[in-house]
Amino acid sequence: QNEKELQDVVKQQEEKMLQLINKSGEVTMLKEEVSHLKRLLQRAETEAKVLWEEMQGKEPKVDIAHVQDRVLLRQEVDKLRLLLLEKRDEKRLLYDKY
Repeated sequence: QNEKELQDVVKQQEEKMLQLINKSGEVTMLKEEVSHLKRLLQRAETEAKVLWEEMQGKEPKVDIAHVQDRVLLRQEVDKLRLLLLEKRDEKRLLYDKY
């Protein structure tokens, strides 16, 4: 009788652990998706900022190549800034873990 109860408890614990592992995977996927969406948002904000700066005080004729270069440069700066922040987060997580 006790052995049967113990097996049932062990089985329940294993099921709970599997559920937690699945939820952990879902959380990781959602974090990755949020990170991706943040990068897309940052990219769109960067493009909007550059275009707004270019359009202020300009004549109707705009140098498209210049605007594209500025957008690409700003995106590169934002990407490097984001990589720096991600590395800092990873470093902090490692310090917290150990």
